[in-house]
Parts: sequence; structure tokens; C-alpha cells
Amino acid sequence: MALARREFDAVVVGAGGSGMRAALELAEANLRVAVLSKVFPTRSHTVAAQGGVAASLGNVAEDNWHWHMYDTVKGSDYLGDQDAIEFMCRTAPEVVYELEHFGMPFDRTPDGRIYQRPFGGHMQNYGRNPVERACAAADRTGHAMLHTLYQRNVRAGTQFFVEWIALDLLRDAEGEVLGVVAMEIETGEVLIFQAHATLLATGGAGRIFASSTNAFINTGDGLGMVARAGLPLQDMEFFQFHPTGVYGAGVLITEGVRGEGGFLLNKNGERFMERYAPTAKDLASRDVVSRAMATEIKEGRGAGKDADHILLKLDHLGAEVIHKRLPGIRDIAIKFSNVDPVKDPIPVVPTAHYMMGGIPTNYHGQVVVPDGRGGDQVVRGLYAAGECACVSVHGANRLGCNSLLDLLVFGRAAGRRVISDLREEPHKPLPSDAADRPLARLARLETQKAGESVAEVSAEMRRVMQTHCGVFRFPDSLAEGVKKILTVAERAQRTGIQDKSKVFNTARVEALEVDNLIEVALATMISAEARKESRGAHDRSDYPKRDDANWMKHTLWYKEGNRLAYKPVKAKPLTVEPFEPKTRVY
Repeated sequence: MALARREFDAVVVGAGGSGMRAALELAEANLRVAVLSKVFPTRSHTVAAQGGVAASLGNVAEDNWHWHMYDTVKGSDYLGDQDAIEFMCRTAPEVVYELEHFGMPFDRTPDGRIYQRPFGGHMQNYGRNPVERACAAADRTGHAMLHTLYQRNVRAGTQFFVEWIALDLLRDAEGEVLGVVAMEIETGEVLIFQAHATLLATGGAGRIFASSTNAFINTGDGLGMVARAGLPLQDMEFFQFHPTGVYGAGVLITEGVRGEGGFLLNKNGERFMERYAPTAKDLASRDVVSRAMATEIKEGRGAGKDADHILLKLDHLGAEVIHKRLPGIRDIAIKFSNVDPVKDPIPVVPTAHYMMGGIPTNYHGQVVVPDGRGGDQVVRGLYAAGECACVSVHGANRLGCNSLLDLLVFGRAAGRRVISDLREEPHKPLPSDAADRPLARLARLETQKAGESVAEVSAEMRRVMQTHCGVFRFPDSLAEGVKKILTVAERAQRTGIQDKSKVFNTARVEALEVDNLIEVALATMISAEARKESRGAHDRSDYPKRDDANWMKHTLWYKEGNRLAYKPVKAKPLTVEPFEPKTRVY
């Protein structure tokens, strides 16, 4: 089947913060850019980010980038690559001021500077006391950022393809990526987008879990495409559970609530975080707070009739502060838990939130694979940025507000690298079988007569992941989880859909998304079962300590044979002395 083809200098898959920041860099360099998005760009999941962007501006209290770097390395439980972390923390003030100049409506201090609030794990003077580092627009920072970047892209002439889903990467015999095959959701038309550079910015994959803060669109599409192309996924065992998802709904309550002075209580009305993190208390890093909450619940101190959640108290802040700094949180609490936080505490539980792992890249946004000599080899034509990428600045655990920073820093860096890598040359001829894989996936759904139910397969996957790969991980449960997820993966190869029509066929889209989620679920469960230590968000009951001698290394999962390989952590920063691993306490 001959497919229609369109040619661009660059194609960006995903229109969230990193995709739009990269596209802006490319469009302003007068390149022909196509941005593909499953939803209208301002509905991308970056819109849900609430708390802020981390940057050591020092607008409220003394701060510097080296303290930020220390916090990020420590937060990562020393699994983060220190060259990339230095690059991100040094660049942070620049990208925030740049965003301000784009028109981002940050809140202001009384003297007119960008308002900053404290956030979990961000400290002054190498861990001494919490610092105000999160640059915020009330509790809708991601929303404001997305609209700001979209407006700038419209001004720069970026071409958006809205309600398109990318299916698979196009690669030639040498392994160079030549673009993507994508499908327009409205018409069912399949098209080749050929480009000198393909940048994946498809966000996270929190929908592998039953309880998640992630939107329904977060189905790991970029990761599925990369895995099927024979490339590895890195550090997939590290999934962050946000301490404060709305009980029963999973919707995010920003850490900014605790940054503004809110705190957690158990059923006895006790501020229990003082037991687990005596210095940082409620502003310890997310993995520490999530485990503390899970422990309180497990030991019978949870709130409610089933003692299965924790209370987040903010009524003491006063109605004025809540209306000014946390208006969206009040709306969410009223809507999803029927609680007005001006009067009563919000019921919360730890909820799957963020994927620290992803597509392995360097800090220029180039996708890399091991070169066989202990180093990295660049995959020509392929770039990744944002949550779908693993740079790795977050290591085993991400600090709050470093995600929006990651989008800006590495979206821009990837855009700049594409510009420097591009050569004035005609597009390469596509191999005759370039589009075979995505066409075969579509044909299977087209011809399958009585397949497995997509809804049942995806529900079973989420149950398995939630039960066997949650906040705490147990050896027998992980081993059983591997067996179960392999069974689910087999079932996913036999999914069928009743509706065979072309126009706006959401059943087909969901079946294609399950293909991607299954790759992520396999990578996560298998990598977690293999890592015999506790580090950051990965907490094993049988190996309660971090093991730097054996496990200070990144996991690489390959789809073929569910093979695992490992590569060293980059412990050498760009210009400063390395931070040596030490015990992580808050």
C-alpha cells in the first residue's frame, strides 16, 4: 500500500511543554516544522502541572544554582547524571526569564519580581533548610506555560497537525530515523511525515497504573514507538508516586499546597512527617513523603471509615491565601472530594504521577544507545525531550518543579541541537518496507474477527501494575507481577475492535494506545524485578538499602526477548566537583 508523504525539516510528536518549546526554537530558525498532537495543543498534559518551575532566581530568599544542583543530585538518590543536572540547574534562570519575556503571567512579589514558593526537596545551603525556588503562576503554572508557548508558536508559523496519532518510527538500513507514520483520527487517513529530524515529546505513561494523576492521553506513545524500533528504554523501574492525589479520583493536589504552609495529618490529627523527615517535614522529597503516608495507612493510622487515606490541612492558611494562591486546588477539592479546603482537610493518597525513566538521551536531546565500549552512540535523526526522555536529570526520584524546568531546558536544547545537526540536503529515499510495521498493526485490527477486548486487557494491565509494582515492592509479588504482565502482553497481541469504520474511530485509537502502554508496563515490571536494591522511588522490602557497589547504574530494557542491559551513571559534572553519594536524609 503506497502512502501519501509530506516532507519537513523536522517533525515534533507531542505538543506539550517540551514539544512546543522545541518547535518554537525550530520555527524561529525558519525551518519547516510539523507538530503532531492527539489533542489541541493547549490540552496537552503540561496543562495539569500546578506548582511551578524550579529556578534559583533568589527573588524571595538567597539561592544559587549549585544548591539547586545538589538538591537534584540528592533527590535523584545519586542515579542522576551529573553533567545533565549541572546543565539544567545552570540554565534554569535563563529559560525562566525567557519564558517571562514570552508573556508568561507569573505571580509577583510586592516589588514586582517573579513570585517563588518553597517546594519539596528544594533547600538552601546544601540541605540546611527549605528555600523558595518554585516560580509560580498561582496553582496553574503548566496551564499558563502551555498557552504562552502556543501563542509564540502561532506567531512563529509552526504547523500543527491536531488530532493525529503517530504510529511508528521510519528507519533505514543504517538505523537512521527518517520520520514517522501517523494517522489522522478524524478521517483514519495514514500518512508518512518524512523529516531530517524527528523529536519525540509524547510525555509520560502513568496510565499503566489503576490510580494515576495522568490524563487519558498519557499512553507512552513515544516509548512504544522506540521499543518497537529495537531501541532501549532506560530506568523504567522508577515511577514516582505523588503523595497527594485526591482520594478516590487520583487528580493531583500540587505540592505547592504544602509549599504555601499546608501539612499532612493522620487520623489522630498528628503531623506525622516530623517523625520521617525532621528537617524538611512535609516538604521532604516525594518518595519519602509517599512512603511515610503509605506506612501510616498500613499501620492503621489512616483517616476515614476504612482508614485508607491521609488528610491534607490548609484551612489555617485563611480564605484569602487559598483564593489567591490556590484557587484551582479549591475547585478540584470541591469537585472531586466534596470538601471545601477553606473549612476542612482534603482526603489524599499517594498516586502514580511521573515516569523518571524513558528514552535514553544526552543533554542535547539526542537519543543515544550503548556503543559497546562503555560510551554512548547517537541515533541519527532521532531526538527526545520532556517526560518521555531520560536524560537522566531525575535519576531514581524527581524533585517537584524540576519537571516543568526539564521541559523548557531540554526542549530548547533539543531544538538547538536539531538546528546545528541539520544539513542542506535532499530527503533520503525511504526503504520499500519503511511503513510495514504500522500498516501491519492497523491491518490486524482491521481483520481480527473475535479478539480480546481492549478495555479488559488495559484494565487487567492497570490492576497488575498497581498491585505488584506500587509504592512498596515485595519480591514474591514482583516475580508474580512479571508472569502476569507477560500474559497480559500476549493478550494484547490479540485485541480486536468491533467498529471497523475510518472516521473518528476512537476504538481503534485506544487499541493502538494499549500497544504502547504494554511496552511501558513490561519495561517497568521487568526492570523493577531485576533491581535488587531500594533507591529513590523503587523501594524493595527484601533489599531495604541502597547498594551503590552493585546498582549505581542505569537499567536498559530491550523489547526483543525482554532483555536487560546496564550502563554507568555519569558522576562527573561539566565544570564543578562531583557530589559524592551519601545517605539521603531530609
